Amino acid sequence: MTTIASFDEVLRRWTELSMGRSMRDFVAFMRDHGLSMSQVSLLFRLYYQGQCGVSDIASHLTVSNAAASQTVERLVQQGWLERNEDPNDRRAKQVALSPAGQQLIRDGIEARVHWMGELTAILSAEEQAAIAAAMEALTRAAQQLDPASQAHAPGRSFASSEKEH
Repeated sequence: MTTIASFDEVLRRWTELSMGRSMRDFVAFMRDHGLSMSQVSLLFRLYYQGQCGVSDIASHLTVSNAAASQTVERLVQQGWLERNEDPNDRRAKQVALSPAGQQLIRDGIEARVHWMGELTAILSAEEQAAIAAAMEALTRAAQQLDPASQAHAPGRSFASSEKEH
């Protein structure tokens, strides 16, 4: 029987390894596209929450409106964002991901998780089944600790919920 201490250690090692690999691959992908972490943060904000104004972007990035406007302009010039007229205020503009920006984020997410396919290929069917059952139990327990994670409820993979946005 696994002790709590060894379970904690295994979980910690797996988390460090998986997060490290996922982030390393994701950061490399975004750098290959010439994006800074603050630009990536903005793109993800728009991907998950939809269009918004420059002042909302400034608040999200904790920068001035002028700095947010410059960031938006660079991303518009790169083709990742587009400006749209605000339907409630014709003087204001809303910022949204362009179709290319949406695809960039989907490709970035895929780059982040691509290595998991390689991992699956080296595990036997029995190992995959055992790990899947354990991960389902772990996911349910984690969701109990974090109600906000219910957006990724059982039966919905992270990748499938990505496609809905």
